[in-house]
Amino acid sequence: MSVLSEAGPGNSAHLNAQAVTRVAQSVLEKEAAALQQMAQNLPGDFVQAVQRILEIKGRVVVSGVGKSGHIGRKIAATFASTGTPSYFVHGAEASHGDLGMVTRHDLCILISNSGETAELRDITLYTRRFNIPLIAISSNPDSTLMQAADYRLALPKIPEVCTIGKAPTTSTTLTLALGDALSVAVMEQRGFSADEFHVFHPGGKLGSQLTRVQDVMHGADRLPIVAADAPMSDVLLTMTSKGFGVALVLEDGRLKGVISDGDLRRNMDVLMGKTAGEIANTEPVTVQPELLGAQALAILNDRKIGALAVTDDAGRPVGILHIHDLLRAGIA
Repeated sequence: MSVLSEAGPGNSAHLNAQAVTRVAQSVLEKEAAALQQMAQNLPGDFVQAVQRILEIKGRVVVSGVGKSGHIGRKIAATFASTGTPSYFVHGAEASHGDLGMVTRHDLCILISNSGETAELRDITLYTRRFNIPLIAISSNPDSTLMQAADYRLALPKIPEVCTIGKAPTTSTTLTLALGDALSVAVMEQRGFSADEFHVFHPGGKLGSQLTRVQDVMHGADRLPIVAADAPMSDVLLTMTSKGFGVALVLEDGRLKGVISDGDLRRNMDVLMGKTAGEIANTEPVTVQPELLGAQALAILNDRKIGALAVTDDAGRPVGILHIHDLLRAGIA
């Protein structure tokens, strides 16, 4: 029976939990120490590499094969999502036509732990032939790839943490972290903002947390507006027809106050003999269109209210935001 065939669910009963825990802790501690070592001794060309990326007019093209390829895809995706156009080209595919995706306005980041990956030979020569800036990431500073590169990001020489010392573990962790460091450094130098981040992340949790009030509020045509001198019978009709549970009391086009369901209950005994201006809360909580939806939700929860008037700088209502609008947008 082969070693592989002996492994299986039946052996789980003999699992040594303490040994597994020790291995996991050892791996994490060693990789953390490796990252700390690299943080204290950044590759010599790191700053120059960031400067060159900022200068290019094209895209950052990342390439690698095997585990380095997987890491390269993530690095390219991080660049692209933080304001630096980027894409991944597989080293082998580059030799079969995909070199046409690389232009003279681009910059290449080639990843090879050994620096001798045969599949990267053609794309390396291509960058040299057409004077395309080349950043190399490798653990071997004397390798063919590193010697050919314009900017050399040498990883610290630290053994892999796997038990046989061969499987890419520490080296891929260091490469991934170095790619993050490059991306974030470039991002900050560009002044990449939260608004720009939202443009690239319109979906999912990240996108929803960057949604602004103006993106989900109801506009002027849905506003439950009443005049300050309106009788409460008209106010009740407006609140019922608009369906937000509030009425916005205006005077000279500006928000004078807000009437909520709570205000109705608190004034039930005298309600029908009053006007909107007499019942309204004259110090209502309002928000502006540019406020983040997550911040608006915090206000609603803190004040225990269901809707907010949205006003401009002059105090004129431009929209209304209900808590359900935020929840539907995934802001929670």
